[in-house]
Amino acid sequence: MERRKRAERALTSVVATCYLLGVSTRRMERLVETLGVTRLSKSQVSIMAQELDEQVEAFRTRPLDAGPYTFVAADALVLKVREAGRVVGVHTLIATGVNAEGYREILGVQVSSAEDGAGWLAFFRDLVARGLSGVALVTSDAHPGLVAAIGATLPGAAWQRCRTHYANNLMAATPKSSWPWVRTLLHSVFDQPDAESVVAQYDRVLDALSDKLPKVAEHLDAARPDLLAFTAFPKQIWRQIWSNNPLSVNRPWQDTSHAAA
Repeated sequence: MERRKRAERALTSVVATCYLLGVSTRRMERLVETLGVTRLSKSQVSIMAQELDEQVEAFRTRPLDAGPYTFVAADALVLKVREAGRVVGVHTLIATGVNAEGYREILGVQVSSAEDGAGWLAFFRDLVARGLSGVALVTSDAHPGLVAAIGATLPGAAWQRCRTHYANNLMAATPKSSWPWVRTLLHSVFDQPDAESVVAQYDRVLDALSDKLPKVAEHLDAARPDLLAFTAFPKQIWRQIWSNNPLSVNRPWQDTSHAAA
């Protein structure tokens, strides 16, 4: 009986891995045939799905006990899922955090019909209830509901506006012919060797834009405090905190234990 259970778990693992890798149904059937399974019945598929659901739910609701999570990044991904025979787009709220050992881990994943303030607030409240603590900085885009949720649930944390998302926002406010120049100016801010130089270069960029593109200069000036929040932390981790990338996990960080000092 135990051998049979191990075989069933192995089969479930193979099918789940194939699914995650995007393997087609036909190729998956050929693969399981090599394991001695000629056909997957509906009941087998149902059992596998239930087991996978249980594993995912256990992961989503696990205690966050590897903190403090000094740095957190949050974003929403639009994914295609099949519901009632139709393929529809859903918003997936996701947060990653750097744990006490210096590794980034997925803190939470939640599917929502829309990316709104209520959804983000519930999401962050769940993270805090499960043990999220010690957060010094949260990096995200400027979605109003997301920013408000961060402020409401993590009042001691600073907020870094993601430079990648901001660049897209600034591009939308810039004449197309001028964007290459403006983009170069914006990038120059992040190429500086220290915080003082970053601030000085930001001033020079604003001066350069004020006469030729005053609206762009105003846009950049308004974003200044949130776009430069990263400068309060050590230089060696700037590249890892000035943008949010929910898919970058299991990368070791440098000096995270002293980053908020």
